[in-house]
Order: sequence, then structure tokens, then C-alpha cells
Amino acid sequence: MSATTTEVKEVFKKKFFKEPHLYFSPGRINLIGEHIDYNDGYVMPAAIDKGISYAIALNDTDEINFYSIDFDESISLKFSEVEKMKGWKNYVLGVVNEFQLLNLPLKGFNCVFGGDIPIGAGMSSSASLEGGLAFGLNDLCNFQLNRKELALLCQRAEHNFPNVKCGIMDQYANMMGTKEQVILLDCMNVTHEYLPLHIEGYEIVLINSKVHHSLASSEYNRRRKECEEGLKILKNLSNVHSFRDVEKSENLVDFENKMSKEVYKRCLYVTEEIHRTKRAAQFLKDNDIDAFGKLMFQTHEGLKNLYEVSCKELDFLVDCAAGNKDVVGARLMGGGFGGCTINIVKENGIKKFLSETLAAYKNEFNIDAEIYEVNVVDGTHEIEN
Repeated sequence: MSATTTEVKEVFKKKFFKEPHLYFSPGRINLIGEHIDYNDGYVMPAAIDKGISYAIALNDTDEINFYSIDFDESISLKFSEVEKMKGWKNYVLGVVNEFQLLNLPLKGFNCVFGGDIPIGAGMSSSASLEGGLAFGLNDLCNFQLNRKELALLCQRAEHNFPNVKCGIMDQYANMMGTKEQVILLDCMNVTHEYLPLHIEGYEIVLINSKVHHSLASSEYNRRRKECEEGLKILKNLSNVHSFRDVEKSENLVDFENKMSKEVYKRCLYVTEEIHRTKRAAQFLKDNDIDAFGKLMFQTHEGLKNLYEVSCKELDFLVDCAAGNKDVVGARLMGGGFGGCTINIVKENGIKKFLSETLAAYKNEFNIDAEIYEVNVVDGTHEIEN
């Protein structure tokens, strides 16, 4: 996927003979707080300069027309024909469906989109796909939903059409991102504060393992159910109302024999990660990048051994990072079972670290990993023509 905003605009003009409005919808990274957005925890995402560009214009009909440059596929239908479909169509039609459920007066439109965010790499291409369309339609139809309302709309779209029971983090980062700042998002109350990302002398680098195991979506929903089961047990036997009420992971020991081994491990990870993220926020405020990075390594160990969503390829990449003195922190990022690792690396050591890691990974798995150096940018926004 590599379509630029200019290319998206030109394809739109060739297809629809009209000047479109242009929007950029970013992907996201998450520095720490993995798999706890749906467990009432805290997460630390940021919007990045990889995403999807949208060209949209109203067409004075009751029809909607989409063209995906990256997939070279089209779809045209009336509003009355909107229903679940497969692949990318499910995500954009899910957004249309949510506007319809709000009884908002949607107008027919033409839409072309394309981008440079890799699918399955853990940068939330799905939220990027949803967010650009939702923001554009809200703008063009003058619905006046605010960014938080749009994020929640996109989350519902993903729940109801693709049937992925995601938390709010991805859509929130897509809408609420701010340049050179990360978001400390309270996923229970859906409130946030911005934290300055002062990492002078360091770079954020993603390494795409180029593997995407088929377990990802089914295991994601299974982890949600396991956490729900564990929390129900905690609620029945204590004063705990959410995982954040568990003051220390040691407090869970009293409930270990009330849970299956798997459910206990999931609950232990979630409890530890909630507290880790709160500590990480303070380290970021104190500009203590080394301490922050150590927590990232701890998160990976939890994802590997307790939440069990890692894989040998991701573990190998994190081990390479842990063995390099210029890497202060690394872990798998996203749902797991493939995708990217996120690494914070000293600028003067990036080249050596990447060349050695890519060579070792190629030797071990015969896979050419991909590198993305990313910058933190604003959330979904209109681009001036």
C-alpha cells in the first residue's frame, strides 16, 4: 500500500470528473498498555504519519460509490442496500450503517481512498479506514459530531459489521491524536490527557515481522471472553468492580483457585499492565526514557507468557532489541500473533541495530522484515486542496 494523497485525488477526478475534498486518516502506535483498552485500563497511543488518504464528494443522488486504490476494487449501492460484506467493504459500510442508525440525513457520495499503512502490522489500518470516512461524511453533511463522538461511532462500526469487539483505543487515537504528543487514555471513563513526547536523541522504529497468523481475530475475541470471565469471578467474590480496582497483582493470588489457569494468567497480565501504564506515564512526564523502555520489555514478557498473544517471530525481534545497547525498549504492538514490534532506539545506533536485526531475522526465518520510522502527528483532518 503506497498511494499518496495526490494520487488519490487524481484517481478520483478521473473516475468522477469532480474536485473532491481531501482527508488524511492516520494509523496509530501504542507505546504501552496493550490489550487493556477493553479491560477498563489505561493506554498510551499516538497518531502516526502512516495512514489512508480519502477523496470524497457529494453526488446529489441516493447512491454511494467507493473505489479502493490499494485493492483495485469498487462497490456501488444505494443506502437501502447497505449490509455486511467481506474485507475492506465491511469497514466503510459499517461506518455508513452507524450514521443511518443515528437517523442522520446522509447524502449520496463518491469516494476514493488509498494509503501507505500496512494491513496486519498492528498500526490499526481498520481504524484509519473507518476514521477517514466518518470524519469526511460528518464534515460534508454538516452533522457536527465531535471527535469523541466520531471515535465511538467508528468503534461501533467495527463491532457491528466486521464483528471485531475492539476497545476504543484505535479509533480514539485516530481522531484525537496531536502532533508530538501521546494520549494517556482512560478507557473506562473515555477521558484523556496529552503527554509531551520528549525523545530527543531517540527514534520510534517499527519492525514488521511480515507474519500474520490466522489465530489473530479468533484469539482476540477469546481473550476478551477470558477477561470477562475472570472479572465476573472477582466481582462476585470481592469489592472489585474493574481490573483497576485490584491494587496489586498479589491480590489476585487469593482467587487463583477460583479460575482456570488461562483465565488467571489473563487477569494477572491485565492487572500488571494497568499499573505499568500508570508508572510509564509518570516516567514520560519525568522524561526518563530509559525507565520507560524497561517497562516496554516487561509488557512484552507479559504478552508472551501470561496473555499468550506473541509468536516466535515477534519474540525473536524483541530478543534482538534486548541484546542491543542502543535500544531502550521494545515489545510486540497490536493484537499479536504477528505484525510489528515497536522499538525506541538511540538515533546514532539505529542503522547498526536495524541492519543486524534484519539480517538475523532473515537468517532465522527466511523472511524480509520491513522497517517503518514513524513520526507522531495530528489525528484525522482535512487536507487543503
